Amino acid sequence: MQVSLCSPAKKWAAAATIVAVAAGYSTVATCRVLAEHLAQSSDEAALRRAVRLDPGSAEHRYTLGIHQLRLQSPAAAVPWLESAAVLNPHSAKYWIDLAAAEQLLGGTSSATAAANRALAADPRHPEIAWQAANLFLAQGLVDDAMKRFHTVLENDAPLTWPALTTAWKIHPDIDSLLENVVPPAANGAFLQFLLSKTETSAAAKVWERMFALEQTVRRSDLLDYERYLFTHREVSQASLVWRQAAKLSDIAAYQPSPENLLVNGDFSLEILNGGFDWIHQPREGVAVALDPSETHSGSRSLRITLDGAGFANAGIAQMVAVEPNTRYDFSAFYKAKDMDGAGAMQFAVVDAYNATPLFMSEDLRDADFWKNAGGSFVTPAGTQLVSVQLPRVPAGRPIRGKLWIDGLRLVQSGMEQP
Repeated sequence: MQVSLCSPAKKWAAAATIVAVAAGYSTVATCRVLAEHLAQSSDEAALRRAVRLDPGSAEHRYTLGIHQLRLQSPAAAVPWLESAAVLNPHSAKYWIDLAAAEQLLGGTSSATAAANRALAADPRHPEIAWQAANLFLAQGLVDDAMKRFHTVLENDAPLTWPALTTAWKIHPDIDSLLENVVPPAANGAFLQFLLSKTETSAAAKVWERMFALEQTVRRSDLLDYERYLFTHREVSQASLVWRQAAKLSDIAAYQPSPENLLVNGDFSLEILNGGFDWIHQPREGVAVALDPSETHSGSRSLRITLDGAGFANAGIAQMVAVEPNTRYDFSAFYKAKDMDGAGAMQFAVVDAYNATPLFMSEDLRDADFWKNAGGSFVTPAGTQLVSVQLPRVPAGRPIRGKLWIDGLRLVQSGMEQP
């Protein structure tokens, strides 16, 4: 049916209706804008006025409820948080903060119900899972809490360490945590956490899991683990981890062999500065660099420039796992130029833990050709790890010059009779 607007009266009536509707929309819009502005305030009166201006806004009610919580008034907060959750039941943050307020009031069952509503609204959100886990722990619901820690560890790096700390404190059972709480994605962080707690056997189980899953391991994490194992005299585990890391950390080229227990003895590879490769610790008066212009066994050598005093060694060394009561042959090549000072640098093999010298080479004096310096030694009964070094003998005396080393080799030559 068509409505005729031909008469002036009808035209005026239609215009009045349009104006009234527009005015109504304008009033509503103005109220909402004003309510949004008031909701940014920290003044309670302003927050209450925002709710009155826009009573259908769940967010304004939630903001007022959070304000009451900050004032440590959970009883005053609950009605506002509850009404916000009712208006928007799909907001996990409304439910989880309602659960926190109920928990403060001692409403265990209502707090649990609200936490479960939060998890149902957003089951993968790490912050919601974290808050729910802690709420469940406060109620003694350990299994429920552990499930939520699993969610946290799957999804949020910043919360990983707190989740691991809490889970380990509540239930320090490595097998249970690996099976039920810690996902594979968090294995690396869990390994680092256990090392920080000196949980050596637990850390070994995490590494075993990573190897079984063929997970990529960052070299920095690998070297941290090796450093820990050296420090705690876990030589067998350090050797095992290094072999298994050949694939996990892409260090297949850095593996010792029966033909040479020293890794990267010709310096053809980049120095990893850890593990069973060369370790460089800078020394004042000593500069170390790879040099492709002077070579003996490969494409480059290691150049050591000396100019100073006060250092006991060149700051370059390598750990080597050995067998006790066993004879080994060491050999290395060197060149030296413009060496000046009392004494000299030497090659040395020492027990890594008590620093007992097992082999000391001749003085590495001037030599304009590649010269061999080597010999044999027998490891004592308690020796499992040796360090190949370049000490300054005597230590602390001024020395200057350039030294190149290359072709370092260490092999087992036989077992000694007891």
